[in-house]
Order: sequence, then C-alpha cells, then structure tokens
Amino acid sequence: MAIVPLPRRPLDPSGVPGAVARDVPGDPACDAVRWWYENDLGWATVPGAPVHLITGLRFDVLDVPEEAGAAALRHLGPVPGPGSPVALRGGRMLLLVAAGCAEELPGLLEWLDWGGLDLDLTAVGTGGHLVAPAPPGGAVRPVGGRGKAGSQGAAVWLRPPEPGCEVEASLPSLSALGGGGVAPDLVRVVDTVATHCHRVRLRRASTGPSESQPLAFS
Repeated sequence: MAIVPLPRRPLDPSGVPGAVARDVPGDPACDAVRWWYENDLGWATVPGAPVHLITGLRFDVLDVPEEAGAAALRHLGPVPGPGSPVALRGGRMLLLVAAGCAEELPGLLEWLDWGGLDLDLTAVGTGGHLVAPAPPGGAVRPVGGRGKAGSQGAAVWLRPPEPGCEVEASLPSLSALGGGGVAPDLVRVVDTVATHCHRVRLRRASTGPSESQPLAFS
C-alpha cells in the first residue's frame, strides 16, 4: 500500500480551503516561529502573538504535572526513531498524541479504573490550542531577513518534532494497540501517566501544606 506524505501546509482551521492563519504584520519573531510550524511541519496556528498551535487537527495533547510526566517517560523507556514530541511549560508536561485521543481520555480512564480520581491529567483536542514551544535552536530563520525568533515565553520542546518526518505516525493512538509499530499505544501511555500522576498526588498530600506550599506573609 502506497503511503502518501502529509502536505507541508497546515490544515485550515476555518474550513475555508486555501486559507492560512496569518500573524500580526510587523512581528518578525512571530513570523519566523509561525513559518517553521506552518511550512516545515504543516501545523495550523492561531493568528496573534505569541503563536498558538491548533489542537485536534494533526494532534491532541495530554497535559500532566512535569514530575509525573518525567517519571512516565522513564517508565515507558526509549522509543524507536525520533519519538512522539513532548514539551514543557510552567511546571506542566505536554505529550502529543494522535488527533481524537482527547475525546477518548475520559472513557479510557474509566476502563483503566482511574475514573473518579483527581489525577490532574487533562487532554486538549478539537477546538483547543496551546502556546507553541520555541522551535529548537537553529530551526527557524527570520522571515524576510528581519529580526530573529523569540523565546515563545516559557514553552520549550523536551523532545521536538522533526521536519521531514511524519510526526503523526509517531504519536500514541488507540490504533497502535498491539500493532508493533513505531507509535506506542495510547492505552499503555495513559495508564502509565495516570499511575505517576496518582503517585505524585499522594506524595504531595503526604508532605502537608507546610512543605508543599510556600508560606504566606501578611
């Protein structure tokens, strides 16, 4: 079966064929970042600054505490190839998963007996977006030769997507269950992440407010 590569042009979020989200004119830093995501990766973005990536088209996102996410990645072990992209922002870890997985998360957590627990594990899918992490060093070039790419706030790639690779093929999905392919199956990823979210929650609860929260002075 022939594999048709994905277009290097973002899917149009508005549903109007050929429309591409544009940034505020005169912001070369955002232009450079947006160019990398839209043209090198083919990911749709939201107009405005900072650049936001639209979820639910090419990927969804699992949003977990950084500590739990790091432990989950260690438990899952090395993956073949570049692996599914992972980002960090503000004490949170963002794990990219296949589009549509956000809708499956509540039922999957119930099936895995994690339903009803406050795991601090959420998903962002159709209709959502996230601040675009700064592209890896040297990945962007100024648009029109002006300026340079900014830092995109505090969002950074821990495991960045690689232009030229079919990123979607590396994303955890339900269809990967038992397939033996490159992508890890979503069930294993969610169960592992949920386990470590629960452990982090229990550990923080056991430390008590005096150790886990900053002191307040009036």
